Amino acid sequence: MIAHALQFGGSLAAIVLLAWLARRLELGGDPRLRDPAEARRLASEALCGFEAQDVALDRAGIGALLRDSSGRVMLLRRHGARWVARLLDGHAGVRLDRTFMTVSTAEKTFGAITLDLGDQAQSWAGSLRRLG
Repeated sequence: MIAHALQFGGSLAAIVLLAWLARRLELGGDPRLRDPAEARRLASEALCGFEAQDVALDRAGIGALLRDSSGRVMLLRRHGARWVARLLDGHAGVRLDRTFMTVSTAEKTFGAITLDLGDQAQSWAGSLRRLG
C-alpha cells in the first residue's frame, strides 16, 4: 500500500514538474498578435533596423504584413509557438480573394499563409504589385 502511494506521489510530482517546465519554456499555447505595436516590435527583432510605418494585421492575429519607410514589405507569421518573418521580394506568391490574401515566399520551407486583412486587403495587394 505504501509503495503504491509513493508511486502515485512521485508520478504526480513529475507531472507538476513537467507542466512547470513547459510553462517556463513557453511551450505550446496559441500565440496571437494583439496589436500593431506588437507586430512592429517583432518585425524589429526579426530584422535589425526595420521600422514599420504601415501594418496590416490578420483579423485572427495569426500574421501581419508590415511596410517600412523605404518600401520593404515584411511578412510576419506564426511558426509553432514562435514568430518568424521574411522580407517579400516580389508579388508572384500573392493571391487575393475578397478580404483574404494568401502570401508565399520564394523559400518553400517558409510555407504560405492566408491572412484575413479585411478592408485593407485590396490596397495591400495593389501595393505588393510594385515589389520586384
